[in-house]
Amino acid sequence: MKILIADKLADEAVSQLEELGAHVTVDADLNPETLPASILDNEVLIVRSTKVKADTIGNATNLSLILRAGAGVNTIDLKAANEKGIHVANCPGKNTDAVAELAIGLMIAADRRIVNASVDLRNGVWNKKEYGKARGLKGRSLGIIGMGAIGKSVARKAQGLGMEIIAWSRSLTEEQAVELGIEYKGTMNEVAAEADVLSLHLASNDDTRGIINKDFLAQMKDGSILINSARGEVVNTKDLMAAIKEKGLRVGSDVFEDEPAGGKADFNDTEFASLITCTPHVGASTDQSTAAVADEVINIIKTYKNTGKPLNGVNQRQKSTAQNNLVVRHFNQVGVLAGVFDALRYEKINIEEMENMIFETGCAASCSLKLDVQPSAALIEKIASGENIIQVMMK
Repeated sequence: MKILIADKLADEAVSQLEELGAHVTVDADLNPETLPASILDNEVLIVRSTKVKADTIGNATNLSLILRAGAGVNTIDLKAANEKGIHVANCPGKNTDAVAELAIGLMIAADRRIVNASVDLRNGVWNKKEYGKARGLKGRSLGIIGMGAIGKSVARKAQGLGMEIIAWSRSLTEEQAVELGIEYKGTMNEVAAEADVLSLHLASNDDTRGIINKDFLAQMKDGSILINSARGEVVNTKDLMAAIKEKGLRVGSDVFEDEPAGGKADFNDTEFASLITCTPHVGASTDQSTAAVADEVINIIKTYKNTGKPLNGVNQRQKSTAQNNLVVRHFNQVGVLAGVFDALRYEKINIEEMENMIFETGCAASCSLKLDVQPSAALIEKIASGENIIQVMMK
């Protein structure tokens, strides 16, 4: 197995991959422009922040797995991967606490204006009179948009600071909110209207892109705090800059709409950065989370090597469209299923899913086939009459 790692990964993980028999190439300097020429015949591509575009996937001759050493997969062209039958997997939940810790840090930094105070001090300005003005977080309401693993971790940490939590998420129910000790809200706008601090934890997709816009920001309290440690694309930066000036919002952000790829690059969004407390997408970058992600990478590759199917796959069809389930009980002999497949092909019936279970002793098996079209009675009878067939049933 040939593996290309196009980002930094713990040295221990690289060694463990080589112990699995893999030929590993590490090039942390690759970027979306140079990656297509480097993918070559590698079977597995591991990335962290490097974008995997359609031209990289199109250039690959042997690629069968793209593994994101992190949670989100918005940096990978899933459509192109799907069209070439390439697995895409990720490492969800392994950087949860690291991102949540940074979100809390950004809240405190935005409230206390730690960055501005530090810059003034470095420039020889002592301004205790100005920077002594802060509301503090204890007793204030924290609104969380998106209650996945990171949102829940932020809620627990904020509760430790004495904050009251209100939240909205597509998956959150009132019953779950009670269990978490938080207040459920039916819409995002309700959270925005009531929160003193608002923390975003939404995935980036067609439904969420630019969802934090002029209309949403208008619901927020004047002088409230907005934290984005999720994805830059969920925020309309132009609208947010206007809201900062008009409503006196304090903003902390680890992500940007058009942020550079890779570990080091020129950054052009300096006007926005000058208005906020910000970091260069380092939320997941702690030693603890890096080690956890590396361990998960090894688990995924090991499973893929042994089974041909990775853990945490994100692009397989969640529910088959095939409604016709054909069960063939047969003796475990060479060529039995080949005969079944040939018969189905004759009637132009496609097999959408298949599972073949072998019974103890290995004498017999039961094969379940999900088909896009129901076979005719004549075809079922033909399959049932085949050599080494025990029984054929439609379920």
